[in-house]
Amino acid sequence: MRGVVVAEPPERGQERLRHHVIGQLVPQPPHHVPVEGGGFGFLSYPDGSIVGMSFAPLPETAAWRHHTARAGFEVAYFGPPQAEDRLQTEGPLQAEGGLRAEGCTTAVEGGATWVVEYAIDLDAGWVTRRARITSRSAAGTRSTLLECDGAGGWRIDGTPAPHLHGCLDVDLEASAMTNTFPVHRLGLEPGAGSPAPAAYVRAPDLGVERLDQRYARAGDRDYDYAAPVFGVECRLAFDEYGLVLDYPGLATRET
Repeated sequence: MRGVVVAEPPERGQERLRHHVIGQLVPQPPHHVPVEGGGFGFLSYPDGSIVGMSFAPLPETAAWRHHTARAGFEVAYFGPPQAEDRLQTEGPLQAEGGLRAEGCTTAVEGGATWVVEYAIDLDAGWVTRRARITSRSAAGTRSTLLECDGAGGWRIDGTPAPHLHGCLDVDLEASAMTNTFPVHRLGLEPGAGSPAPAAYVRAPDLGVERLDQRYARAGDRDYDYAAPVFGVECRLAFDEYGLVLDYPGLATRET
């Protein structure tokens, strides 16, 4: 996507929903309200009003078959952050809860095999705060750590990454699961769209780039997705949990 200014519900006062990120005005991310049985189901703004898309609590696990672009399989597990890693945030992002997504993708692509494992921590507003990614291929084993301050500032292995400023999500080339993060975080109304730039991690070399992309809610659980740098425009179908069911040319949900 281009820039970091995203659409706001027109009925809400501009000043109430805005905060500064890297010197630019963007909407304050909505929070998720814990629901009975665990997980997060509804989006709420700081004034307590419920808006946008609602989802059922995430299941304990999900899996995708990767196809067309590569042959492979991905399995993910969802739960609370580990006690020693529980996120301590301040200001508008401070909230109880959070999420850890752990998973692994094994694949064959262009005749080469690789494995990518990930452990991603998000705060209660579905903003990515930390991601540990490890890959293995014939070239060897690599690992990288991405950390976000919750307001669009990033470090890669402890080094500031200004090219990622303004990003609030991590997006793994090796994963279909990570598409769930911006869909939950944005809470788009029907017909609304928003840029959602992400820290994009390549597979299997784990290079980290800024990926400009956009999501627009096209139906109850359908979203139009665009990533101009890749020439990608497609419609993504999500389930009641906000997990992608069908990513054309990349992956299909198995369970």
